[in-house]
Amino acid sequence: MTLARSLLYHALYGIWALLMSFAFLPSLILPFWASRFIAWFWTASVFALLKVTTGLTHRIEGAENIPDGPVIFASKHQSTWETMIYPYFLRDPVTILKRELFWIPFYGWYLKKYGCIGIDRADGATALRGMVRDARHVIAAGRPLVVFPEGTRAPPGETRPFQVGVAALYRDLNIPVVPVALNSGHFWPRRSLIRRSGTITIRFLPAIPPGLDRKVFMKRLEDDLTAAQADLEEMARRELSGHAANHLE
Repeated sequence: MTLARSLLYHALYGIWALLMSFAFLPSLILPFWASRFIAWFWTASVFALLKVTTGLTHRIEGAENIPDGPVIFASKHQSTWETMIYPYFLRDPVTILKRELFWIPFYGWYLKKYGCIGIDRADGATALRGMVRDARHVIAAGRPLVVFPEGTRAPPGETRPFQVGVAALYRDLNIPVVPVALNSGHFWPRRSLIRRSGTITIRFLPAIPPGLDRKVFMKRLEDDLTAAQADLEEMARRELSGHAANHLE
């Protein structure tokens, strides 16, 4: 049943994505308000499709931990789902991502128009300096930043080494960092067609204030995320186990 519902989702998603890829083209020459609306509308439509076809929904916890003013969101990354939730829930966030995504027809064009920052990790220090420079412009424009400290998706239960980019942004921008934990990978597995029924939880943790020593900041970020991840992933495992037990009854 899960596979059948997942395949139905992908079939309908493919048709919808093709239609919207062309329908959204005028936004590439319109002011930013068009890109803002499209980012929200696209995500809302995908979330609705997920709910109807697969039974997958989400909940947001800890919104009260988001400070007013400029902020960096340092997020875990388990699936494509979290790349959609931020422009849906936050106000005009700019995500730092792999530059190669800009090369994807339609999708990459819309990412670039929205203002996402693309980096080439092979460029090392040059990429880091460019990222920090672009991030300054983003913060000056009043938009929050979203960064994935591990640099790539990691399956549930795994942690990749945190990259130096998040520490460089924290030091240079001198603004709070909000760690963000989630359990999307249990319901939207990496490199899989499966979309499981359930509720993805994304949790915004208390902000880390600016001005800490680099090592102190990195340890707090890792410790906060590790503790929250353990809780959310256990929550997901219990929910999925309950679904499995119900199907057996």
